[in-house]
Amino acid sequence: MTVKAMIRQTCAILLLTTTVAAAHAQTFPGKLVRFIAPTAPGSAPDIITRLIADRLSKRWDHQVIVENRPGGNGIIGMNYLTRAKPDGYTIGMFHAAAAVTTPFLYEAAKFDIERDTDIVATLGYTPMILVTTPESRFKSIADVLNSRPGEDSDLVIGSPTRGSIPSLTVYLMGQLSQHEFRQVSFSGTSQALQTLIKGDIPAYIDGVAPLVPLIRAGKLVPLAISAYKRLPGFEKIPLAKDSVPGLTATGWFALFAPKGTPESVLDTVHGAVNDILQDPDFQARLAELGTFPMIESRADASRFVSEEKIRWKKVIQDAGIKAE
Repeated sequence: MTVKAMIRQTCAILLLTTTVAAAHAQTFPGKLVRFIAPTAPGSAPDIITRLIADRLSKRWDHQVIVENRPGGNGIIGMNYLTRAKPDGYTIGMFHAAAAVTTPFLYEAAKFDIERDTDIVATLGYTPMILVTTPESRFKSIADVLNSRPGEDSDLVIGSPTRGSIPSLTVYLMGQLSQHEFRQVSFSGTSQALQTLIKGDIPAYIDGVAPLVPLIRAGKLVPLAISAYKRLPGFEKIPLAKDSVPGLTATGWFALFAPKGTPESVLDTVHGAVNDILQDPDFQARLAELGTFPMIESRADASRFVSEEKIRWKKVIQDAGIKAE
C-alpha cells in the first residue's frame, strides 16, 4: 500500500469514527436507560437517583428506571456497573463512601473508580454536623477538643457506620487537631441517635438530613458543620474549619458509567443533568434531603473524585484502618 493510500485509509477511518460517534449522540437515548443505585429503596442515594431519573425520563421522552443493587458497601452495585456494556444505557449513582473509600476498607472490593468508570456528572453534596444534647457540657467544638482524658467516657464520638464519611471525618478531626477520640460506629443512624439522646455517648456526627429535624425540635445541639462555606439554612452553625483548620468534609453523589462509554454520550447525559440541577424546584427538593447541588464540568468532576480518593485514602492509612 502506498503512503497516499494509507493516508486516505486513515482519514476514512477517522471520518467514520467521528460520524458514528456523532450519530450515537444524536440518537441517544434510543431505548430504556437503567440507573443503578447501590443502596436500598428509600435511602438518600436512592431518592436522589429517582429524582434525577424522573426528570430525565420527561426530558428525553424515554423511560429511565432505577434498579437497586444494595450490599457490600457499594461493591455489588459497582461490580454490576463495571461489567455492563459501555454504551450509556447503564449508569450508576454512587455516594462518596461507595465510590472512593470502599476499595480501601474491604478486601472484596476489586474496583478502582478512576480505572473502571468514566465520570458522568456530580449531583450534590452534604456536609457533616457534629452534634450533642442540650444537657451536654459541650457548647462548641473547642470544648470537645479541650476535653481531658477521663471525662465523658474519654470522649466517645458516635458515627453511623464503619468507613462512612462521618466516621472518617472523626479520624480526620483527630489527625488535624492532634487529638485521639474513641469512636463507636453503629449499624445505622436510628440506633446511633437513640444512644446519643439517652446520654450513652456525648457526641455524634452524621450528614445533615437525619439531624436537622432533631436540631429544630431542640433535642440536639449542633457544635460545628464541616462545610467549606456558610450554607443557606445553616448560617448559625459554626464552621468546623474555623476551629480546626482544614476540617472540611462532605458526602457527595455522582453518576458514573462503565469505562469506555462514548464521550458524546457522556456529554449528552452530563448536559441534561446539569440543566436539571440548575432548576430551582429541583434544588428545593434536594434541600429537603440536606443536599446542595454540585454543578461541575466533567473535567472538574473528574478532578474532584480523584482528589477525594487521594484524601480519604490518606486518612484511612494514617488512622491505621485495615481492610476487612
